[in-house]
Amino acid sequence: MIRLVIAEDQRLLRQSLRLLLDREPDLQVVGEAADGAEAFNVVTAVNPDLVLMDVDMPRLDGVTATKLIKGCLPEVKILMLSVHDDDTRIVAAVQAGACGYILKDADHEEFLRIIRGTHRGEPVVSAFLADRSARRAYTSMKQGSDHSAGGLVGLTDREREILARAAAGCGNKEIADQLCVSADTVKTHLHHIYHKLGVAGRVEAVLMFLGAK
Repeated sequence: MIRLVIAEDQRLLRQSLRLLLDREPDLQVVGEAADGAEAFNVVTAVNPDLVLMDVDMPRLDGVTATKLIKGCLPEVKILMLSVHDDDTRIVAAVQAGACGYILKDADHEEFLRIIRGTHRGEPVVSAFLADRSARRAYTSMKQGSDHSAGGLVGLTDREREILARAAAGCGNKEIADQLCVSADTVKTHLHHIYHKLGVAGRVEAVLMFLGAK
């Protein structure tokens, strides 16, 4: 039996997720939370196997809540829930200890597959993200392999610098201000980076960069 906590501030979505999960014979929802602070309290109280953590929540955001939970209960697995596949906070959540994430437009079969795979310790992310490239990047980061290191060789020094700043959580405008260039220039560099790395977007590129460090 996989014991889960759902941390999601939208009540309707939280209740819908519970209905979906409780229908499965091998899944059991043992707690719910409407914000990050409540998520921390519930998780530390019931010690679940896995937490579904929304990135955007009041009081404490999902990234901060993940850091706090992993600091107290490092064995608890955490999957982030996000609307966007290019959210830099997803990267921050993975750095904080999250096992991966699920996009909210995933269908129920994909959703359940990721939950079960994560519980088994498999490095999985949503197929709605970027298919093979995202899986390779995520696996490289979590396993510390050399695969992603080779992929960064083709980047210029400026592209590496921009990717490093993106990995630090900077947005395009912030990077542009730091490097004294236009936001359009940063955006162009990022598109070149994505093409060279064979990834679909920012999150996959940053995960590949983190896996190469």
